Amino acid sequence: MFVSVAYLGDIALDEEDMRMFKVDRIVNLAERTVTTDTNNTASHRRKRAATSRSERVWPEGVIPYVISGNFSGSQRAIFRQAMRHWEKHTCVTFIERTTEESYIVFTYRPCGCCSYVGRRGGGPQAISIGKNCDKFGIVVHELGHVIGFWHEHTRPDRDDHVSIIRDNIQPGQEYNFLKMEPGEVDSLGEVYDFDSIMHYARNTFSRRMSLTVASECGDSLQESSGNLSSPGFPNGYSAYMHCIWRISVTPGEKIILNFTSMDLYRSHLCWYDHVEIRDGFWRKAPLKGRFCGDKLPEPIVSTDSRLWIEFRSSSNWVGKGFSAVYEAICGGEVKKDNGQIQSPNYPDDYRPNKACVWKITVAQGYHVGLTFQSFEIERHDNCAYDYLEVRDGNSENSPLLGRFCGYDKPDDIKSSSNQLWMKFVSDGSVNKAGFAANFFKEMDECSRPDNGRCEQRCVNTLGSYKCACDPGYELAADKRSCEAACGGFITKLNGSITSPGWPKEYPPNKNCIWQLVAPTQYRITLLFDVFETEGNDVCKYDFVEVRSGLSADSRLHGKFCGAEKPEAITSQYNNMRIEFKSDNTVSKKGFKAQFFSDKDECSKENGGCQHECVNTFGSYSCQCRSGFVLHENKHDCKEAGCDHVVNSVSGTITSPNWPDKYPSKKACTWALSTTPGHRIKIAFNEIDMEPHLECAYDHIEIYDGRDGKAHSLGRYCGTKKPQPIISSSNKMFIRFFSDNSVQKKGFEASHTAECGGRLKAEVKTKDLYSHAQFGDNNYPGASDCQWVITAEKGYGVELIFQTFEIEEEADCGYDYMELFDGADTKSPRLGRYCGSGPPEEIYSAGDSIVIKFRSDDTINKKGFHVRYTSTKFQDTLHSRKK
Repeated sequence: MFVSVAYLGDIALDEEDMRMFKVDRIVNLAERTVTTDTNNTASHRRKRAATSRSERVWPEGVIPYVISGNFSGSQRAIFRQAMRHWEKHTCVTFIERTTEESYIVFTYRPCGCCSYVGRRGGGPQAISIGKNCDKFGIVVHELGHVIGFWHEHTRPDRDDHVSIIRDNIQPGQEYNFLKMEPGEVDSLGEVYDFDSIMHYARNTFSRRMSLTVASECGDSLQESSGNLSSPGFPNGYSAYMHCIWRISVTPGEKIILNFTSMDLYRSHLCWYDHVEIRDGFWRKAPLKGRFCGDKLPEPIVSTDSRLWIEFRSSSNWVGKGFSAVYEAICGGEVKKDNGQIQSPNYPDDYRPNKACVWKITVAQGYHVGLTFQSFEIERHDNCAYDYLEVRDGNSENSPLLGRFCGYDKPDDIKSSSNQLWMKFVSDGSVNKAGFAANFFKEMDECSRPDNGRCEQRCVNTLGSYKCACDPGYELAADKRSCEAACGGFITKLNGSITSPGWPKEYPPNKNCIWQLVAPTQYRITLLFDVFETEGNDVCKYDFVEVRSGLSADSRLHGKFCGAEKPEAITSQYNNMRIEFKSDNTVSKKGFKAQFFSDKDECSKENGGCQHECVNTFGSYSCQCRSGFVLHENKHDCKEAGCDHVVNSVSGTITSPNWPDKYPSKKACTWALSTTPGHRIKIAFNEIDMEPHLECAYDHIEIYDGRDGKAHSLGRYCGTKKPQPIISSSNKMFIRFFSDNSVQKKGFEASHTAECGGRLKAEVKTKDLYSHAQFGDNNYPGASDCQWVITAEKGYGVELIFQTFEIEEEADCGYDYMELFDGADTKSPRLGRYCGSGPPEEIYSAGDSIVIKFRSDDTINKKGFHVRYTSTKFQDTLHSRKK
């Protein structure tokens, strides 16, 4: 970066800059009266003391910038706010640096708050925002130097406007008040601006709290209280005196002026000697009063934060003169269309035990808009100590819009009427910098009949409005009309993407590419909420393509089209590429998808897990392979018992240590149980065990019951997958055995619940449910189940319905349950039921009854729960018990 050899206040100087100043120049101590530009207002920015050298002007007014990583989020926000401030009032543009050779760097230098004037060229140049420099006004000031402005008080014509009182300057800081050579500064024909952001503050490099820029008599008073008096008071004033005092306090405060003594020459209308008070910052402000004689005026209260006091004498009449004291008072009624409200003593710390109430009223038919430039009030969870309260109306009983404290700027506020009520309170302890806020009259431009001349959406903002577009569209060059848009480079951790034109049909001939990038070690998951494009399995016409990586040839997750939503997709890396393409024919609704990013702790050293690391959203967990359990340290695995009880409706079972080789001399069992009235189905996904013709060595054996004493359904080994195996009841038992010789990979099998089957009715009551997840979920669509319940010879079957809720239809043509009085569906039908179902109790005429249950693929209900038992009471067949 450019190396500085000295500093002029907050300006970094190189050797060339040093030659612009004459160090031996003497600053004049007594000059003429302070005057101010009568056309200058706080709402307009004026040209200032700018560099006259063209090579220091930023080309096209574009200033690239970089913010160092050591600044906090709130500091970065202030920097950007200050840059936007300059952009709003000038033609300057700030952009984040990409490849530009010359650019500024927000950093922290030993100089504290300092920067170069204008563009240095040849690489980066520093703008130092050191400790206590991260205030909005200070950053705006430093950016003024970057743009090319010198200090206002270094203008060559400075002495025509102000005097510098040397006694108030800190020793060794006199050089900060030197003037520049006329050839180095272009004042652009503008008058001297006392209120310029490029002017030093009142206490910069001063011994006391006022670095007076003074007239021959009078003063600029900026403290919250003080006093003033005519020259020579109380010993009399001289003839032909002309003195001006300007009192300026924090915006939002008012000034109360009390005369403590008055002894001036009396004349008609106070034409000769007089003291004149004006309600503002200059001589043309509204007149509050002109006073002479010896009568004390009533206390005078300003309507704003400034008073102009002018004293003139025209005679040698000897009187004591006058004296007065003033004090800043906060709060009050503010009736104007725009202005500023600040905490007392801002930007210095507010004082303890203050209570200020502002009642803001703008013109009828408007709302009050309130925006905060800075905010720093003692922090508390409930804002119990110091706080700012804002209410939607004109009293403390109006609806509360917010009670604020801490260091986060409140969001912009808009009242529902033309009035806003504000209250600031500080207690007796901690004091902070306070707040600064602008208020203005606000109207809803979007409520006009032409919708703000926006084609699609009009978005009202405080003080203005902007046009916006529906998802899938973007603003055209005219900033009012919209055109189809899609794709982009996205670094957010989560969000959503939609096809162009969503939720309307996407336009033809679109090719959109989204590149999602998350931080290192993160993975991105994509979930489709809606999916509908032209096409079928071939995806030749319109499609969505998802890849891990950013290039068109990176790993493909899938190419999707049609009306079936893709499953959730998780990237292999920390980036994902999503491409949507439509041809020039059929258009559909398109898609809407959500994406979220999560750190994959398992990607580094397996998360420290001995066996398996499972990434979860926001965390991770270690898991052990079959036959092992997790150690107390939650990372290691230790060998465990191998007898398992499985009650889940579906799942997977594996051999110990799967997918690695199973250990020798291992005996494991699984006792599977599912919902009563359902059977268990085992399907092998993979099997690789020591082969043998009779599976005498390593093997897996399946039993049709609760333990190894039940009927064997088969013993398996080798590598040939068996056909799916189904139990006859809701119990199944599986045993795995390995000897001490050959070890193989083992097996992986899935188990599910199957409805239907043959059931045995006994004296003891048993349960039967319509579906395996009864009570947790409605029955599934496309169910087709049949149960045959048989009692021992000489007994009948009794059905007792506990719950019955099936889709209702007049003929039970959709979902239904059918009962047959026999061992198959050719037996006499007892009835077809839906809605609220059959009688509570049903009896068979013989020893068997068939229950058939079917559902279509639309409406699903709770289902049914029936208890069955065997009974000899057959004289009340097919009817309800009395």
